[in-house]
Amino acid sequence: MAQFVLAWSDEFSGTSLDDTKWTHEIGGNGWGNNESQYYTSNATNLNVSNGELTITALHETVGNNSYTSARILTKDKMEFQFGKVEARIKCPMGQGIWPAFWMLGANIDLVSWPMCGEIDVMEHVNNENKTHGTAHWDNGGHVYQGAPVITTPGEFHIYAVVWDSTKIQWLIDGNIFYGINIANGVNGTSEFQNDFFLILNLAVGGNWPGYPNSTTVFPAELKVDYVRVYKDQSEVSIEEQNLTEIIISPNPAKDLITIDKLSFGYNKTLTILDVLGKTCYSQEIEGKYVKIDISRLEKGIFFLSFINEKGVDQKLKFIKY
Repeated sequence: MAQFVLAWSDEFSGTSLDDTKWTHEIGGNGWGNNESQYYTSNATNLNVSNGELTITALHETVGNNSYTSARILTKDKMEFQFGKVEARIKCPMGQGIWPAFWMLGANIDLVSWPMCGEIDVMEHVNNENKTHGTAHWDNGGHVYQGAPVITTPGEFHIYAVVWDSTKIQWLIDGNIFYGINIANGVNGTSEFQNDFFLILNLAVGGNWPGYPNSTTVFPAELKVDYVRVYKDQSEVSIEEQNLTEIIISPNPAKDLITIDKLSFGYNKTLTILDVLGKTCYSQEIEGKYVKIDISRLEKGIFFLSFINEKGVDQKLKFIKY
């Protein structure tokens, strides 16, 4: 079994979307599914605060669109082949509401859809007590395979895909609920041997969910705690492997936290940031183990930021109670 190490993440630790990682997509052309929303980059539709990303769908008119929302992607900024991708997500509920965390082949501009391939890590529609994991590709025409999993979409869950050259598996809260075989491009699945990028969006209406009605409540909010991409340990550098071994305990913590396995260099700066990005604590540290007194911090969400001598930065979230 593969041993995964963190290769890329967004913990949404700042006060705005990190534009080195994500790009807004703008428009309201139905997005291929007869959807009703216009995607904007407005703060009213997308907000980063308190360690979370919130995408908000509003009942407001832009052009021929009766709703606004947001859609972001990592295209040309972070694309990867194989590994594990996961996000901790809380979905909005309501007729015509369609949140999704998904992936498209990075060659989409060259070959179009569905020849580029699509992996839907998580989709939810309407008021269903289930979410869906699905793969789409071309095999002489559009084909797809997928399955639902019974859950509580209105609560936070960890949605993930583990993907290698032979298979794609879908997980919720660490448990596999579906998988498909892609070994040697079987059944036309060669699309899944290429690089993919990530997408987060909240659609309103469309061919699958139908459209909002008088029972649908707006604003509708999609909450994302984090997004993380892991690679097989054998495929990443020693610096990357060591960077991702850091452990914080306990978490949540009251007065003291222990930081262990600081093995990615001997000259490191440790900084504690609040959710507004303000520095609350900073020190130079050496070795692989350190205890930090957090008794003077107010209760809330904080981020430990580490920068090693190579300039590599990693942020880890913890809670002070």
